[in-house]
Amino acid sequence: MRILVTGHKGYIGTVMTPILLDAGHEVIGLDSGLFQGCAFAPGFRDVPELALDLRDVQRRHLEGFDAVIHLAALSNDSLSNLNPEVTYDINHAASVRLAQIAKDAGVRRFLFSSSCSLYGTANGERVKESAGLDPVLPYSITKFLVEQDVAKLADETFSPTFLRNATAYGVSPRFNVELVLNNLVAWACTKGSLYIKSDGSGWRPTVHVEDISRGWLAALEAPREVVHNQAFNVGLTEENYSIRMLAEIVQEVVPGARFEYAKDPAPTTRSYRVDFGKIQSLLPAFKPRWNVRKGAEQLYAAYRDAGFVFEDCEGPRFNRVVWLKQLLAAGRLNPALRWIA
Repeated sequence: MRILVTGHKGYIGTVMTPILLDAGHEVIGLDSGLFQGCAFAPGFRDVPELALDLRDVQRRHLEGFDAVIHLAALSNDSLSNLNPEVTYDINHAASVRLAQIAKDAGVRRFLFSSSCSLYGTANGERVKESAGLDPVLPYSITKFLVEQDVAKLADETFSPTFLRNATAYGVSPRFNVELVLNNLVAWACTKGSLYIKSDGSGWRPTVHVEDISRGWLAALEAPREVVHNQAFNVGLTEENYSIRMLAEIVQEVVPGARFEYAKDPAPTTRSYRVDFGKIQSLLPAFKPRWNVRKGAEQLYAAYRDAGFVFEDCEGPRFNRVVWLKQLLAAGRLNPALRWIA
């Protein structure tokens, strides 16, 4: 297929693009370059690209594509809380507009990067895609709104699929240290501390960034009737952990790491365990290769090889919200998060 990947230079996009290429697909990227200074590991693959803000996409940009893989977004809670109005503008309005333009341009497949954070607080049984949704912060609320609005566009010519990724981890050419396992290993490696910013009781489903990409490839290549206007949790049922459990695994991987809790722990606004039976049943081509322990080992080795230091844990290079604040303070971005010429 000829595929447009939005956010192809991001944390997931730089991992997914090579996997799509290796599967024989033609990939064209679309990215505004907000995080172009956040390079970490090798593996970036150059592809033809549109250097565009998502909000400026026109129908002509989408003509001739078989599918759109839509990853571009303000991509976590802290980032989306920086300016909620801009978050809604990009994550919700621009995403729905992209889907409508794609449909008008004759694109038949539209894969949207949603999130298991839609489940909010669900401390009981593992939740399935049919469960009630409880988004609590701008990031997850916008994902919920896009799912609702884009689903209404589905018809015999336009087939959206909503991929609710578990909490990602793992090495990427365009790294993000804010993700929980990435962050725990970074602190343990550089400071010998397993720094937990909450009380550690919250549950998270986890999935390696490479396995997210494999799940998306499986959805892209599946028969249309299997994925048409469907939501899929992307991950493994056995990879649900509390934050404390994740830290205990990291402690076994990183010698000498000790527990440290924040003096003023953040409230647990999200806690959920997720069932991934649907993707494993309906998309048998999805064969995850990672678990948290292997991921922690990969991260630990990568940090050591890269000479990762403590300043990298909280500094701008790998911390999305700190990076954008730096660009804003330097006058390189305006408050709407557009580049200033």
